[in-house]
Amino acid sequence: MENFDRIQFDPNIMGGKPTIRGMRITVGAVVGLVASGYSVKKILELYPYLERGDITQALEYAAWRADELEYPLDLA
Repeated sequence: MENFDRIQFDPNIMGGKPTIRGMRITVGAVVGLVASGYSVKKILELYPYLERGDITQALEYAAWRADELEYPLDLA
C-alpha cells in the first residue's frame, strides 16, 4: 500500500471504512463531496476540522484504490 498517513482504518470507527485521521469522516464522504461539485474551500468551510491535505490524500487514496486490481481466488 502507498504511504497514506492521513487515512486510517479502525473497526470501531465507521465500521472499519477508511477515515480521515480516525475522525468520523470517511474517504468516501470526501470523494462524494468533490464529485458533487463542492470545492476544497467549501468542504473546509463545512468541515473546519479537516485540512487541505486531508482532502488531497482522500482523493489520492481513492484513485489508488480504484486502480488496484483484485483477482478472484480459485478455491476449486
